[in-house]
Amino acid sequence: MVSKLERRNKIKARIRGRISGTAERPRLCVFRSNKQIYAQVIDDLAGNTLVSASSKGIEQGTKCEIAAKVGELIAKKAQEAGISTVVFDRNGFLFHGRVKSLADGARKGGLKF
Repeated sequence: MVSKLERRNKIKARIRGRISGTAERPRLCVFRSNKQIYAQVIDDLAGNTLVSASSKGIEQGTKCEIAAKVGELIAKKAQEAGISTVVFDRNGFLFHGRVKSLADGARKGGLKF
């Protein structure tokens, strides 16, 4: 029996084998815990995080609404850093619920992926 974490790690490795962030098109990586959601825009070639945002400090609304606000926040910070297009990395999580809300919020904020 494969645990949830092992399953997610296998999916994550498969995704990361296919996508990589560059300086022109960095990777938007999402991590969700039970209480918070985090997003980072990463340049994998240089190996550094360009911008990041999290749900810490945002307390109004449901988890999905908060994730959408984080998506808009990461998009705003990325626009200020001169980033308009990214590669989306769901990090082994299924693309629904909070992860999808964050992606929709980032698109609404002006990021293209």
